[in-house]
Amino acid sequence: MKLLRYGIQGNERPALLDSNGVIRDLSEHLGDIDGAAISPENLARLSSLDAETLPNVPEDVRIGPCIANVGKFICIGLNYSDHAAESGMAVPEEPVLFFKATSSICGPNDNVEIPKGSSATDWEVELGVVIGLHAKYIDEKDALDHVAGYCVVNDVSERDFQLHRSGQWVKGKSADTFGPIGPWLVTRDEVPEPQNLAMYLDVNGKRFQDGSTKTMVFGIAKVVAYVSQFMSLQPGDIISTGTPPGVGMGQKPDPMYLRPGDGIELGIEGLGVQRQSVVAA
Repeated sequence: MKLLRYGIQGNERPALLDSNGVIRDLSEHLGDIDGAAISPENLARLSSLDAETLPNVPEDVRIGPCIANVGKFICIGLNYSDHAAESGMAVPEEPVLFFKATSSICGPNDNVEIPKGSSATDWEVELGVVIGLHAKYIDEKDALDHVAGYCVVNDVSERDFQLHRSGQWVKGKSADTFGPIGPWLVTRDEVPEPQNLAMYLDVNGKRFQDGSTKTMVFGIAKVVAYVSQFMSLQPGDIISTGTPPGVGMGQKPDPMYLRPGDGIELGIEGLGVQRQSVVAA
C-alpha cells in the first residue's frame, strides 16, 4: 500500500493511493496515519479494503507528511562512501547517528525555508525507514520485521550551522521545513529490494544527485538493528539512512547552496517524488 495524509497543515486526513493513482480517503476507517495505525494488524486490515469503494480526494489537494506524531527522527551520517569523500570525511567504522528535530517535518511539496543567518543551506535525498514494531536489542536478521515501510526524505542541512557553530550536527539539521517526508509511506511488502532503489535530486532542473541505495556503507537491516542497541525504537519513528554524492557542499570548484527562488525535485524508485520551492524564512 501507499499511505498518505492530505489537507491543510495541522489538520491532515488519512488516505491511500489506489492502483490507478487516485487518492482515496480513509477517514471512515482510521483516525490518522501514525505509529498505532501502522502495526502489522492494522496494515493487514487496511490492505483488505476495496480501495475503489473509498471516497475520492481532489487531485490538487495538499499532501502532508506521510506519518503523524513522529517520536524520533534519527539520521545516519556519511553512509555512502563517495558522499563521505566529497565531504572530506573518512568512512565511519560504525554508523554515525544524529537527530533532526521533529518540528522540522513538513509535507513533501511544502516550501523549504532558508533560516535566518544561513549561508549554506544544502540538499540531501535519502531513503526513510518507518518503524512499525517496537525494537530493542534486536538482531540484524530480524530487523526488517520491525519496519512498516519506506518514504522519501529530503535531509535539508545548513552546513555552516552543522559544521562550524560548535556542538553536534543537530543545529544544522533541525530548522523548520528541513524534513520533508513522503509523499507516500510505501509498505514493506511493496519494496522487496530496498537495497537496490535508484534515487535522484535536481535543483532548478539540473541533476546533482544520481545514486542508488545499493551503495550504502551500512544497509537498512544493519542500521535498524544497530540503532536498537542504543535506544528503543517505537512505531512511527523514522530513520533517514544517508545520502549519495552530489550535495551542494561537494560541488567543485566551489560549493553551491540553495537560495530563495530555487526549485528542488527529488525522488526514489517506487516511493514517489517531492517538489519544493525555496523561500526565505
